[in-house]
Amino acid sequence: MALFPLSSNFEGDFVLQLVPVDDEITMDEVAAACAEHSVNRRVRPQAGKVMRVRRHTDGEIFARDMLVKDSGLMPTETIDIIWE
Repeated sequence: MALFPLSSNFEGDFVLQLVPVDDEITMDEVAAACAEHSVNRRVRPQAGKVMRVRRHTDGEIFARDMLVKDSGLMPTETIDIIWE
């Protein structure tokens, strides 16, 4: 277990957030951690939609149960959190 900083680009937000997450958590948990900094602050919640994590540089959408340590992401890499 190690802290792993990711830059969160949340859909509908204009602020990038540096969010420290644990490298043992899932992408669903990453999305939830990023949502704490954006949803109900500058982004409205989207009822009935699921948040997904996407690599910013190439658009790859990660499996919801993939662990951060298995994703190939680099520290401070930018991820997009999108509604699906």
